[in-house]
Amino acid sequence: MSYPAQRVTLITLGVQDLNRAKAFYTALGWQPAEDQESAVFYQLNGLVLGLFDRVALAEDQGRAGAALGTGAMTLAQNFDTQEDVDAAFEQALAAGATALKRPEKVFWGGYSGYFADPDGHVWELAHNPFWPLADDGGLTLP
Repeated sequence: MSYPAQRVTLITLGVQDLNRAKAFYTALGWQPAEDQESAVFYQLNGLVLGLFDRVALAEDQGRAGAALGTGAMTLAQNFDTQEDVDAAFEQALAAGATALKRPEKVFWGGYSGYFADPDGHVWELAHNPFWPLADDGGLTLP
């Protein structure tokens, strides 16, 4: 195998309050695959999302005492329909998310909106008619 392999296997989000973060993702219907003292992991389609206490994450990174932020990135979920986007957006708001941009038709021909989770991590919910989803919700570019 040559390095670097073009893949991501784990995304870890630093959170201020692990119990609050777990409650938020549970309200979205997510079930942990592994729950530890300072981290929780969710199995996704060929990928794992981890929530890690920010203080413990900084220590794990070798940066004890560092003030970790949320960074300039967006996580995204694609859906089969605009109605699915709307339903997921409302569920996120009910779980405690902050609306950043309500779902709407967008310039590239799709439909999307943005929210921030309780720690400020930004999620986009989108329907892209040009990128069909697999039966398991996975996305492979055409």
